[in-house]
Amino acid sequence: MKMKDRFSLRTVRKRIIMISKTAGIVLVISYIISIRLPVEQDLAFLLWLCFVILLVLAFDSFMGHFISKPIDRLSQAARKMAQLDFSSPCEIHTNDEFGELSQSLNKMAQNLQQALSQLQTANDRLEKDVEQEKRLLEERKELVDNLSHEMKTPLGVIRAYADGLLDEPDEKKRLKYADVIIAEAERMSCLITTLLDLSALENGATRLHTERFDFVEFVETVAGRLLMDVPDADYELQYELPEQPVMVDMDKGRMEQVLNNLLVNAKRNVCPGGVLNLSLKENNGILDFSIFNQGPPIPQENLSKIWTKFYRDRNSGYGGSGLGLAIVAQILSMQDLPYGAANRSEGVVFYFSVPIVK
Repeated sequence: MKMKDRFSLRTVRKRIIMISKTAGIVLVISYIISIRLPVEQDLAFLLWLCFVILLVLAFDSFMGHFISKPIDRLSQAARKMAQLDFSSPCEIHTNDEFGELSQSLNKMAQNLQQALSQLQTANDRLEKDVEQEKRLLEERKELVDNLSHEMKTPLGVIRAYADGLLDEPDEKKRLKYADVIIAEAERMSCLITTLLDLSALENGATRLHTERFDFVEFVETVAGRLLMDVPDADYELQYELPEQPVMVDMDKGRMEQVLNNLLVNAKRNVCPGGVLNLSLKENNGILDFSIFNQGPPIPQENLSKIWTKFYRDRNSGYGGSGLGLAIVAQILSMQDLPYGAANRSEGVVFYFSVPIVK
């Protein structure tokens, strides 16, 4: 041990020993001085007793400053940490055992707080995983229930016509039965594919892939394929489109699904000889799309229901699967695009808006 370390007062123990020895020496010296004072013995003793009291008070003050107060601070900090309160670190900045203990407590509190934070994060992640698993199970159950319900009709038709096919001697009727069976099988295949696609969109299994394209040309192409030069079309098509290109950033394939479903829905619900009005207008950096079909209105209380799976309007002559508008709502919602439907004079309009990019 080095000489300077031997006489160092950096430890609490050495400080107490040194102060005790100093107090003892001062006490002895003061007594010797008091008995040699040129005063009466009783007065000398009284003076010495007063000095002893002052010495004890000074020693107590020293012990309180260097021992009791640090211990109280350590105790309070440890009590808060025991209650998982790490907001107030222990503030003892000395070069002795108390300072080292304070640093150790603060380090332990920091590690505990970090461990608890990581544990809370892991717990939150686990809760999300459990909720997601529960939601997936519910979606699978809903998918199975919906498929079971929707498959009953085409399967019943297929079975009935298959039985008739076996017993029917007329070749023309047999061919007709076979055509019905094929059509119902295609209907089931389309329904299953559509429902699986919608489920993938809802649970996040399918992602959108945006690209920049001219939305005006895009609408012209899709509408031309579905609405123009259609054999036996019994409606009047009106349209209003911008003359110049209008660029957007969206998933082109999914937006084609949106247009297909909205345009087919309007075409199937337009009254005989009625008007189909397709509109695309620019408005302060927004491109507003709408398709109006002249025909019976949708009951006001059902307007919010038409976007749900398997909902069918009883007043509608459209015998679809009830999934088209649900897919439209899901795709537009995934891109945060506003959409809706409203009754207008003599018909219904479906609409959505997309932001224009320069």
